Amino acid sequence: MAKKIKAIVRLQLPAGAATPAPPTGSVLGPHGINIMDFCKQFNAKTSDRKGQTVPAVITIYVDRSFDFILKTQPTAELIKSKCRVEKGSARPNSAKVGKLSWKDVEDIAKIKLVDLNAVDIEAAKKIIAGSARSMGVDVTD
Repeated sequence: MAKKIKAIVRLQLPAGAATPAPPTGSVLGPHGINIMDFCKQFNAKTSDRKGQTVPAVITIYVDRSFDFILKTQPTAELIKSKCRVEKGSARPNSAKVGKLSWKDVEDIAKIKLVDLNAVDIEAAKKIIAGSARSMGVDVTD
């Protein structure tokens, strides 16, 4: 028999560096799970991804147990690292902050394909290119 789900929570935490302090504690605390146990498990699973922001989808059950799934690094983070910029443009239509080649877009799309709502690599490339444009990054040939 399957466990009854109490809540599904999404968090973005630094890999290998989750602590019971906010935001982790303040988001998970009200659901009654052992926050330190979550932090230990999360840090163990993400220790090989230091320096990255790792999204996690945490399923909390009525008996206060939990499971979590790790996702790939956010698209914006991947684009910023490829372009070597600190942040996207405040005015993406007029102020451009960097350039990506279609090869770079394809590399990012291959990484993100499992988490994107795309059937093939071409659709994933279009999604990544749209994200880049909204950050003020030009996609060139």
